[in-house]
Amino acid sequence: MSEVAELTARLVEIESINPDVVSGGSGEAAVARFVAEWCERAGLETSLEDAAPGRPNVIAIARGTGGGRSLMLNAHMDTVGVAGMTDPFTPRIESDRLYARGAYDMKGSLAACMLAAAEAGRRRFAGDVVLTSVADEEFASVGTEAVAARMRADAAIVTEPTEMQVGVAHRGFVNVEIETRGRAAHGSSPEIGIDAIAKMGRVLVGIEQLDVSLRASPTHARLGSGSMHASLIEGGQEYSSYPARCVLQAERRTIPGETVAIVERELRELVDNAGAGDDHFSAEVRALASREPFEVAESEAIVQMVRRHATHVLGAEPEIVGVPFWADSALLAEAGIPTVLFGPSGEGAHADVEWVRIADLECCVEIYVAVAAELCG
Repeated sequence: MSEVAELTARLVEIESINPDVVSGGSGEAAVARFVAEWCERAGLETSLEDAAPGRPNVIAIARGTGGGRSLMLNAHMDTVGVAGMTDPFTPRIESDRLYARGAYDMKGSLAACMLAAAEAGRRRFAGDVVLTSVADEEFASVGTEAVAARMRADAAIVTEPTEMQVGVAHRGFVNVEIETRGRAAHGSSPEIGIDAIAKMGRVLVGIEQLDVSLRASPTHARLGSGSMHASLIEGGQEYSSYPARCVLQAERRTIPGETVAIVERELRELVDNAGAGDDHFSAEVRALASREPFEVAESEAIVQMVRRHATHVLGAEPEIVGVPFWADSALLAEAGIPTVLFGPSGEGAHADVEWVRIADLECCVEIYVAVAAELCG
């Protein structure tokens, strides 16, 4: 195995399921200790810092000689669950693929960042190269939130898998809850009961129509449009009763320029239309959580550096793209750090079969080091 494949294999052997995603998950503590000990042996200035109780980040710095710019390499340690997988923590290599939970999303990238930071430490650039190995990206991103609140860098690469393309944009999201209210009554008393679930039916139709409308009119060059879908629904108490309430959780994916306020106004209008002409319709819309979309100018120095060095290493110029998923890049950009996404290809994020391409990981190490050499001096 190559050095990056061997390190990825060691990382995926350590279960780090996010406990807020899957009850009983171990979280990041064990893999964080492994990362910290490896970085210390590599000569990096290393610390473990709790982003939340029992949820540590690892900050490892290849300290520069002074006077240069700084580069942050960001990767997350947590994974989603393993239901439906066979031997999820036993790394298996077939041809150029390394299979295991987290290999693609994103312990392979983390291994590449660790090796790049170690190489930067050996080369002693003028500026610092900072590895932020973070907790909780799969749920609330408290890890990168903590990093963004106290650390600064002149540029950052979020090393999520981008299929070796340069990611300059991604969608945000708004998680909402819609509650319709009825009146509980015995099923034999329709003159008294009001069916909250039936009222929600019209809201669901409105959500489907909104999604169709959004996707029919794409306005962003790299992301297309926002979208809307229903996620979870509950209501009622037994067969023979009119349900007094029905609660729907839904998600609205947003593109740059679409704010939480715009989404809330859009959904209030949707609910008003659902209840038009019905004196017994009562509903409430609540925004539960949100993350901003991300976009960086193609002319930004870090974007051009990554593209230039990737072209040299890969022998062909990588595409500049928008990626479909949300990532911690939005938090770093919001903190004022010019940020780009670049990582390996593979398959199976959150799926039953997950793998990362080893040759891409090897190229990523080389590209991250080359960018650091140019940026940090």
